[in-house]
Amino acid sequence: MFDGAQYAQWSRKIFEQMRAGGVEAVDVTVAYHENFRSTVNLLMEWNRLFRENADLIALAQNIDEMRAINASGRTAIFLALQNPSPIEAEIGLVEMLFRLGIRIMQLSYNNQSLLCSGWTEEHDSGLTLMGREVVNEMNRLGMVIDMSHAGERSTLDVIDYSARPVVISHANPYSWHPTRRNVSDEVLRRLARTGGLVGLSLYPRHMPAGSGTSLRGFCEMAARLADMIGAGRIGIGSDLCQDRPASSLHWMREGRWRFPNPTAESTDFPSPVSWFSSNLDFPNIAEGLRQIGFAEQEIAGIMGGNWVRFLSSAMQPDDRTLPRSVAVAAGQGLVDKLARVNG
Repeated sequence: MFDGAQYAQWSRKIFEQMRAGGVEAVDVTVAYHENFRSTVNLLMEWNRLFRENADLIALAQNIDEMRAINASGRTAIFLALQNPSPIEAEIGLVEMLFRLGIRIMQLSYNNQSLLCSGWTEEHDSGLTLMGREVVNEMNRLGMVIDMSHAGERSTLDVIDYSARPVVISHANPYSWHPTRRNVSDEVLRRLARTGGLVGLSLYPRHMPAGSGTSLRGFCEMAARLADMIGAGRIGIGSDLCQDRPASSLHWMREGRWRFPNPTAESTDFPSPVSWFSSNLDFPNIAEGLRQIGFAEQEIAGIMGGNWVRFLSSAMQPDDRTLPRSVAVAAGQGLVDKLARVNG
């Protein structure tokens, strides 16, 4: 099992559940609205988690490392950013973060970024000038481009511009549940035509009946999507936020870009669907896909094989690596200084 998106309240209990649930790899969110220095602090916290739970998890930076970790009986952790804020306005920080272990980055998170527009903006400006430069740099390094929270025009721009296939790690078809956070058929078709992948979300607000959405309904949606783009272009991106407090939700949505509203009604994470609340429950999805008529090979792909195949290509560095920019070369001392963050 490969899960393309989690932001749980990380603990040994959760890592044990990953092992018990047969989870081989997880794309974990490191940062949302943090700057570079704050992101390094979070990476140091991940270093602590790797040390203290070395019998259960390990950092993976490519698919070969993932397979070696799995062979040792552990879950591979891929580090990701749900916002480009950690690169600030410095393109050289893309490579810095890559060297510190980041392998997946979203180009926006709901709002307008320096790279493109998020889905909540009234006007979608599309891929910006800096966005093109960052896409080029991510392509060069083999850092995966994720468009999960982007606007439609921005997503289509990136799919068309990127030299490598793009992922939408956690979202569902808009036609199944018409919230703008989900993605249109046009985006899904173009994503598939260019070798991309969509990770289906288990977050209740991305589903038509919220916490009451049935497993059969979810699997029927997956079957319709497979008819449209092919089962080989579908994975799972659960968006699991297990054990997170409400304060995490406020940070995810608002960061520091809006003053807190003391009179606003308090909100919390929605209750999970009955058939998925932790890493222990991934086998329920496989059984639901089986009951709806998917072949065993298709189920194996959706539950992880398609992610592995996609990442094997998307994470390959460019053998014709361009000469490093002056900014990156000048920052070599910083890379050396911070290299200990990844052990």
